[in-house]
Amino acid sequence: LVLGAIGIFLYVGAEVSIGSFLVNFFGEPQIAGLPHADAAHYVSLYWGGAMVGRFIGFAVMRTVSPGKALAFNSLAAIALVLAAVFGKGSLAMWAILAVGLCNSIMFPTIFSMALHGLGRYTGQGSGILCMAIVGGAVVPFAQGALADALGVQMSFLLPAACYGFILYFGAKYAA
Repeated sequence: LVLGAIGIFLYVGAEVSIGSFLVNFFGEPQIAGLPHADAAHYVSLYWGGAMVGRFIGFAVMRTVSPGKALAFNSLAAIALVLAAVFGKGSLAMWAILAVGLCNSIMFPTIFSMALHGLGRYTGQGSGILCMAIVGGAVVPFAQGALADALGVQMSFLLPAACYGFILYFGAKYAA
């Protein structure tokens, strides 16, 4: 439960951070140099990818364990975020947008894995997990501080680190 709460905190934080910084990221001259109004049109692709990925994840998770699916998606998210951090142009732009596909199964998978085996404490455990979504307020704030210090592109290393913990959580329970 404790690892799951940390996982929810970091997952929601990473998801919201990426969604919040997309417009600024696409405005960077080495990425797409888009005006904010034009860049905003691409944000729906990130969130739409999460929806499409949810359907794909539903089908895949009929045969793959939740831990393995979570580990795979978080590893893919890390690779895509790193491609966005160290890449340029359309490669970096489309890589960060594709992270939405990876996010698709994370919340429900972490949530259910964290509650597994709690028995009569399931209700209390789910309350703790619901409170952990505060990561969606904390992590973007931290990424903003990093963006001020290191630049927008490098600030995406924070969501990559968040996905690193989720990879650990998924791999730990991948049986």
